Formats: sequence, C-alpha cells, structure tokens
Amino acid sequence: MTSPATATGPEPVLQVRAVPGLARFEAAEWDACATSPETLSAGDETFNPFVSHAFLSALEESGCVSRRTGWLPLHVRVEREGRLVGAAPCYLKSHSQGEYVFDHAWADAYERAGGSYYPKLQVSVPFTPVTGPRFLIAPGEDPDAAASAIVAGLRALREETEASSIHATFLRERESDQAEALGMLPRIDQQFHWINEGYGTFDDFLSALASRKRKAIKRERRDALSPGITIEHRTGSEITEADWDAFYAFYQDTGARKWGRPYLNRRFFSLIGERMAERILLVFARKDGRPIAGAINFIGDTALYGRNWGCVEDHPFLHFEVCYYQAIDFALARGLKRVEAGAQGEHKLARGYRPVAMHSAHDFADAGLGRAVGDYLKRERAAVRAAIDEYAQMSPFRRGGQDCEDS
Repeated sequence: MTSPATATGPEPVLQVRAVPGLARFEAAEWDACATSPETLSAGDETFNPFVSHAFLSALEESGCVSRRTGWLPLHVRVEREGRLVGAAPCYLKSHSQGEYVFDHAWADAYERAGGSYYPKLQVSVPFTPVTGPRFLIAPGEDPDAAASAIVAGLRALREETEASSIHATFLRERESDQAEALGMLPRIDQQFHWINEGYGTFDDFLSALASRKRKAIKRERRDALSPGITIEHRTGSEITEADWDAFYAFYQDTGARKWGRPYLNRRFFSLIGERMAERILLVFARKDGRPIAGAINFIGDTALYGRNWGCVEDHPFLHFEVCYYQAIDFALARGLKRVEAGAQGEHKLARGYRPVAMHSAHDFADAGLGRAVGDYLKRERAAVRAAIDEYAQMSPFRRGGQDCEDS
C-alpha cells in the first residue's frame, strides 16, 4: 500500500509512501535515522531501544502487531531519488488498546454523532508508553523539512485508508512543537521518572530524602526480602530460554488480571532475546531457588526503562523492590541518568520518582471533531500542568537542606 504524498522544496521532490512492515527497511538505514543528530535533540537518549529495528521488527515477526491484532503496520517512508530521507513507525488501528494515551471518550462521542472513529492512524511504539523519536530523520537531512514531509504523508495516508485521525504519541518535545507548527493538536500528560542527581550509591539517593520517607524505603526493602527472598539480575548472554519461560509466566499472570489478554506473546521475548539481549535486564526474585517474580527492563545509553512485571506469589513490597529499587540500583551501577517505570502510578512519588510531562499530537479529518477535541485539550493541558505542579509539591526530597519529617 502506498501514499502518493509529496513535499517539494529547493531540492528534488520528496516522495512519501507507506510500507507494510519493517522488512521494507534495511535495519542499518532505519537505525541510522533513529539515532542521527538530525533526529535527536540535546539531552535526548542517544539510543532508544523501542524505536530500534530489532524491537519493532520483533513485534511484527512474532505477530503481536498485525491486522489480526488491530495493529496493521503502515510505516511512513520518505525518499529523495530513491534514498531514505526520513521515516515514522505507523499503524492502522481498529481500536484504542495498547496505547496509554487515551482517546476512548473522543471515539465514543464521534460514534454517537454518527461518525466512524476507526480505523485511525497511530504513530507510536505499540504497547510501550515511553517517550522517544517518532519522526526519524536521516543523517544530513533538514529535520523540519523531513518532519513536514512525514506529516503530509500521514495526512495523505489518512485519506487513502479513510481513517478518522492521526495520533502521534509519546513524542519528544521538539517533535511536539514541529507537529503543532504543522497544524496538529498538542496534548500533554504526565509520568513519574527517577532522576539521578549525581548519586554514587543508593544510600546517597536516600540521604536526599526527608527522614520519614528514607526510613519507609529502608523498611520496604528489608521487608520485601525478609522471607528469604533473593534478587538476581540477568542480562546479555546470561539470559536463557528458561529465564524467558519463567518471566512469560509472570507476565501472563499480570496481563490476565489487569486487561484480560496480554499484548505480547512468547515468541516476541525469544526474538528480542536473540537480537538485543545486551539491552535487556531481567530482575528475578527467587525463594528457595525458585523464581517467584520478575521484571523486564530495557537499557538505553542514558536511561533504564522498566516495562513489565509479574509474580506467582504475593509478598509485601516485593513489587516495589523488583521494579523500582532494583532499577535504581542498576542505574546507579551503570551511571544512567534516569529510570522510567512506565505509565501512571502516584505511589512512585513516595519512592523518589518525579512528575514529568509527556507529549502527543493529534489530527482529525473531520473539522468539527478537530475543533471539539482542540477545545478540550486546551482545558486538559492546563489541568495536567496544575497536577504536575501539585505532584512536585508532594516530593519526598528534603527542602532547602532541611530534613522535614512532614515532607
């Protein structure tokens, strides 16, 4: 399937088409765009595991994303005289599951008004609420011109597929600004991230907290392991298929309880284990030598990304230990700058995680729907900014150098 969109400038015409799958890209050319200076801004993660060819192609080859699952790959490819200029991971969606930027209310309202909200176009990494590049620009290209061509191609593809809308989610702030300048509607949300303020050890981090919070974290860590539970880290060649079997059992249990059907299948984990094990950290909790809980993390150049967790035995505070505190320990040992522990979770505040804004951009074929959503987003942005400010006031960190028991 192709899109006829083109964008012109002082150089030869940029040709934009949609291609059904990562197999239409060479891994090296895709990854060169995902990591180029033209794609990245100052302070960005220099390698984001989730936009790598290895991760996205594993989702496709395992069947986790497909027409059957409601995630039909239609990636945008921008070329000049046959050479790749830019790209974007894009999917034709028949539902709003697995996105973590919620538009169900928009869909319901539009359907009640007689419209058809699905299909829609989703520019994102499926099942992954992590900020990262979405407009991937080849080295040496003009970022704004390439982004303009990508958005033009998305709009042409929306028309061709009779999709209602375009949703580019978990954008970096620069991409959000580019999208807004091109007429897309900006949206913000918030997550909680742990920031390394130059700590050398976990105790250094604890020393920055108010004493009551510091004592609470120490107690949680002690109680989580008190029944004789031990913690094990596995990464790279240490990870075996038996480890993936154990982790998948945990993942299935959590997925079945939270949303009915886990998004990722067993084959996906084997594929990423083959292709990017050096970028994966598995944290296992063992009791009497038997794994009872586990979490998967992905390792970037400056950040650790906690993604999924599960358990077969419930123990107080074990989730916090395996998912949050062990992640901080690993980040400190590797000299990483932050830990991202996924979407939602106000409880992360008390454990030293801070509120951070998330960005997305949206575009609608129906002008009336676009106006209604635009009005809503103005109010929502103000509310989210106020919430972030309020969360910041709830920080467990000492204020002004004072160890406040009531912080």
